[in-house]
Amino acid sequence: MMEGIFATLFQIALVLLLAPLITGFNRVFKARVQTRQGPSLIQPYRDLYKLLRKGMVIPETASWIFSATPLVLFVTTLLASLLIPTVCARAPLSVFGGVLAVVYLLALGRFFLALGGLDAGSSFGGLGSSREMTISAIAEPALMLALFTVALGANTSVAIGSGSTNLSIVALSELGHSWLFLAPSQMLAFAALFIVLIAETGRIPVDNPATHLELTMIHEAMILEYSGSYLALIEWAAAIKQLLLMTILVNIFFPFGLSMTWAPAAVLSSLLWFLLKLLLLSLVVGVVEVSNAKMRLFRVPELLAVAFVLGALALISTFLFQG
Repeated sequence: MMEGIFATLFQIALVLLLAPLITGFNRVFKARVQTRQGPSLIQPYRDLYKLLRKGMVIPETASWIFSATPLVLFVTTLLASLLIPTVCARAPLSVFGGVLAVVYLLALGRFFLALGGLDAGSSFGGLGSSREMTISAIAEPALMLALFTVALGANTSVAIGSGSTNLSIVALSELGHSWLFLAPSQMLAFAALFIVLIAETGRIPVDNPATHLELTMIHEAMILEYSGSYLALIEWAAAIKQLLLMTILVNIFFPFGLSMTWAPAAVLSSLLWFLLKLLLLSLVVGVVEVSNAKMRLFRVPELLAVAFVLGALALISTFLFQG
């Protein structure tokens, strides 16, 4: 009982504090590669603190949906992060669901965010919401296919994980079979999920969070009417979602370093591995961003279609390998 409370509180604190740091590191790395000074590493914390202290301007046309959206988005994203192993293979809330629960929680947050963009009555909000739904219609199936591939590959390796899509069980199964990431199906699933990561977090070449040009913005268009603490919750949730997807990539595909218990010494060692893996993945994401230009909007579904095809091929190859 005490271990469960400790695990939950520790992971909540870790996610809340680490998510802005990853965002800050990505910005610093991009600035250095582009020979710019850029913001400091802790600038996201300053931005959140500043927004939390500011007042809010709420449109006259907005209903309760506009006010509920930031809270729903923040809570659902945080709950989804508690279903994913971070420093310990046994996620705090893993008994309440697995892959489907993570995907549905993220989808619920996205649904309310799109409603919030529409509820403000702004033409930009409607534009961003429609674009977000278009992208999610392809990104979510690709995400599910990639995660099902990993779960199926791990479940066939050991009997304990047979038939389970619980990410903690998958991580425990893969801890003793670190060679699984060399399988073709795992490589295809990793590539599919990496494209989904780029799209879901609004990174170049899919989106550019640093601009507010109406012809290019997707996520930013939905939140133009938000300010103050509402905007802080939305930005914080976006950082948590980025950390969540990166955690899936580094801990489900490469589970080495994960602790099997919540013992303090084991957690500390696993935390160092976790930070190292996140650092390497952040560098890869940064290289992709600075080496590509923003895609035209009508080309984005084509990129996500590639992720869907890769996820489908990964799942099919898993069944072929079993046969």
